Amino acid sequence: IAAIRRSAGDMVLNVDSDTILASDVIRKLVPKMQDAAVGAAMGQLTARNRNDSWLTRLIDMEYWLACNEERAAQARFGAVMCCCGPCVMYRRSALASLLDQYESQYFRGKPSDFGEDRHLTILMLKAGFRTEYVPSAIAATVVPNKLGPYLRQQLRWARSTFRDTLLGLRLLPNLNRFLTLDVVGQNLGPLLLALSVLTGLAQLALTGTAPWLAALMIVAMTMIRCSVVALRARQLRFLGFSLHTFINIFLLLPLKAYALCTL
Repeated sequence: IAAIRRSAGDMVLNVDSDTILASDVIRKLVPKMQDAAVGAAMGQLTARNRNDSWLTRLIDMEYWLACNEERAAQARFGAVMCCCGPCVMYRRSALASLLDQYESQYFRGKPSDFGEDRHLTILMLKAGFRTEYVPSAIAATVVPNKLGPYLRQQLRWARSTFRDTLLGLRLLPNLNRFLTLDVVGQNLGPLLLALSVLTGLAQLALTGTAPWLAALMIVAMTMIRCSVVALRARQLRFLGFSLHTFINIFLLLPLKAYALCTL
């Protein structure tokens, strides 16, 4: 914030301290910012320490999906809903007009400083600016290599997502209808999956029969998604992302429920 207030340049490049940018990142991001309607443009994130463990390999694939499926689709309809902090360029004049709101972020009367990149993106969209994604601007960032730090990170992100989804709901009528579908899907999807898992466990406990149909449906949807991504990325390693489903069901779903109850 201090740097933005003191600088006189037209653009501001935000980079995390543990992130290494490709040499051509600025050259790739600047052309997007030539359009005065664009307030921010983010690059593609990869895991700098991808080879550290099985978890970092899964997170690297998770980042690819988040960037090249979710953000790419949102950008096609004019509004990336979260420009990720490790690599994003902002229009300084737009930032300057939002700094007071950005600096004094409160939720239910209390200071709230986590998930600041998502919050700043929402402020940009509320101010009428577009947000973009540039897949060729590559940034490699350090990701958690153990479950404990990963789950703490996911808890912060889950709280941020719930909080800023509430703030961003008023935006949706002014944006493309796809973005409403996307936001609803991202929030209802985990809820429906959790409901399926709880129903299956209840069936197992009350009747002694396994919910094979529900289990096969989850397996089928997982394999279809991973196969499509493997074809799109032309990398067979994405078939291994199916293992992330176990983390999602048994760790991330309970964590998201806890995040929602502790906003």
